[in-house]
Amino acid sequence: MLLPTDIHQRKKRGARMSNSSVKKLSYNVPLWHKPNLSIEEASIYSNIGTGKLYEMTEKQDCPFVLWIGSRRMIKRKIFEEYIANQYSI
Repeated sequence: MLLPTDIHQRKKRGARMSNSSVKKLSYNVPLWHKPNLSIEEASIYSNIGTGKLYEMTEKQDCPFVLWIGSRRMIKRKIFEEYIANQYSI
């Protein structure tokens, strides 16, 4: 996740960013308010490694994965309930 300071670092290095990209990067929503999380965000949120999350979301019957094309997102509330009901992962 890029922080507002990262925007300034990228501009300093000469990387070009569109105005809409800058707006998206400068608007940070707390993870606990997002309905869907990326694998990286879910890893930070749950303290579960990205490799394990990829493994868990490969299963056909995974209740908390949302596929957007080939990109997988984690349905945060269902993920929380799933983790709360598990003994081990």
